Amino acid sequence: MAHIIEFSGTVLVAADAERQGLWSVDGVLTFQRPLASPDKVLDGWVLPGFVDAHCHIGLGAGGAVDEATTLAQAEADRDAGTLLIRDAGSPTDTRWVQQRHDLPRLIRAGRHIARSRRYLRGLGHEIEPGDLVETVRKEARDGDGWVKLVGDWIDRDAGDLAASFPADVVRDAIAAAHDEGARVTAHCFAEDTIEDMLDAGIDCIEHATGLLPRHIPRLVEQSVPIVPTLVNIATFPDIAAQAAPKFPDYADHMTRLWQRRRERVLEAFEAGVAIYAGTDAGSVIRHGRIADEMRELHDAGLPPAAVLDAACWRARKWLGAEGISEGASADVVVCHEDPRRQIGTVADLKHIVLRGEVVR
Repeated sequence: MAHIIEFSGTVLVAADAERQGLWSVDGVLTFQRPLASPDKVLDGWVLPGFVDAHCHIGLGAGGAVDEATTLAQAEADRDAGTLLIRDAGSPTDTRWVQQRHDLPRLIRAGRHIARSRRYLRGLGHEIEPGDLVETVRKEARDGDGWVKLVGDWIDRDAGDLAASFPADVVRDAIAAAHDEGARVTAHCFAEDTIEDMLDAGIDCIEHATGLLPRHIPRLVEQSVPIVPTLVNIATFPDIAAQAAPKFPDYADHMTRLWQRRRERVLEAFEAGVAIYAGTDAGSVIRHGRIADEMRELHDAGLPPAAVLDAACWRARKWLGAEGISEGASADVVVCHEDPRRQIGTVADLKHIVLRGEVVR
């Protein structure tokens, strides 16, 4: 006998489109009413499960974590309504997570690729420029279509943020990834790093705190999205305070980047840059904070429908994942209220359904 769930409320198939009548039959969505009666009826505002476009499953403050900790991270994200995760770098082999039907869908990027002694210890491959191209090729083959570069970090000799690799080497590395059929994203705090990455043909910019007006037309023209990770950027003042005694220029730079974080995101949005929601969970940011990131995007000036698009319909399309459509997997969340009018409702979901099973 089929396992049937009826969604009796309003179904949001896009930010500006809704309809009535949706069922899950053995984990598959359909708009056709089944002949049999449902096992459960869930009422409320239905939309696709949230996407965390910058998340680190299997990563802790010191690097790789054990299986139990990885499981707890994935469960925390799932229980917040995040049903699709784009990994943004992890030293842990998380392929087993992809085999668990009770955990979010996971698109892996492999391990961060950073410059030697220029990143957090234990998190990524730390290499010299001459090894970048081959390391990128390897990660492109091992991941699920994404490679993660650390574009910049503090240079202790210079006392400020500086690019991790020469621009020409980055260009060759991104070309190598594209040859392997993978897209490349890069951690970018500083202004000049964004320029280098755009010149090199990058596919996505993480954080983008150094975004300047001159970058915006290029992001639009080259169809390069940004993932602002505003809940992580909120840590910049603490980072600056700790660094100030030894690296005052770096501390001042980080403070200035933090101060215009919201202005930067709103400018990009208004110009037509694609923006996606990502928490940067892992290391210092706890998992399960997608609602916090959505609230941060709203506080930056994005209207609720655009915030939802950043974590829902448009984000899924960008990653090649299904939304709410005939025959799609039943990965949905149910809100108490219309989230397009009351974005805060995403922080207290009424129901979560993953692969046709009711999580809540």
